[in-house]
Amino acid sequence: MVREHREAKLLGVGLDGEDEAVRVTRGKNFHLVGGSADTHEQMQEKCIKFNEKLDGRNKQLGELEAGELIELAAECEMNVAIPRSAKR
Repeated sequence: MVREHREAKLLGVGLDGEDEAVRVTRGKNFHLVGGSADTHEQMQEKCIKFNEKLDGRNKQLGELEAGELIELAAECEMNVAIPRSAKR
């Protein structure tokens, strides 16, 4: 069975930024917004690690099943919010 490729992005939101800096980073498969300098850097590192693991599986983000996404995110120590509609 050939699975249709879906457009997908990881979205990282940092909420601990207390300075006036506006941090935004876009990369392969991800968009990151906010956070302190340290938090933003950690989000970047985790997304890069996630992409490396994804490449190691020879898959695109949009091809992952929910369980695979959660597994990869856990390996990269990411926190994942699952939409209610996906929990059914």
